[in-house]
Amino acid sequence: MSLIRPAFVLLIFLTLITGGLYPLLTTALGQWWFQDQATGSLIRQGDVLRGSRLIGQNFTSPGYFHGRPSATAEAPDNPMASGGSNLAVSNPAQDSAIADRVKALRLANPDAADQVPVELVTASASGLDSQLTPDAVLWQVPRVAHARHLSAEQLTKLVKSMTEEPLVGVLGQSVVNINELNMALDALKEE
Repeated sequence: MSLIRPAFVLLIFLTLITGGLYPLLTTALGQWWFQDQATGSLIRQGDVLRGSRLIGQNFTSPGYFHGRPSATAEAPDNPMASGGSNLAVSNPAQDSAIADRVKALRLANPDAADQVPVELVTASASGLDSQLTPDAVLWQVPRVAHARHLSAEQLTKLVKSMTEEPLVGVLGQSVVNINELNMALDALKEE
């Protein structure tokens, strides 16, 4: 009996610290230091919520830049069902899916280079990527330029202006956020 009381007091104390105080402290610090990230890196256009910088959207219109294929369940880019296809590169179903995607991309982008960027035909581990490399985005310029009646030079300039460079020039790779790029594309058309 003499051990039960101290054990129970310790349980209550640690529950309050780890279950209450610590989460409250980390949430408050996150909101204070990293408010944008702590609230989901949301993209707003005026008062309208347009999405998140972290979660891709399923753009399918020829007048928009498309992101990576999504292997999420029920619908593409479904954040409630994040996950990859779990198909190995040696799986015939993966080979078939990639061949179908390459064929569809070449049909939709007849003026683009023959070499389709690999990230446009393979899904990521999360299935929610919102970013592509500049090369994968630039590969789509002829299709978008034709659909929007804009020049390829205009779109190339827009893509380059929206390219995020790696941290300190070496940590990571250059990327373009597709959600933000497509919003800038709509704004460009409205001007």
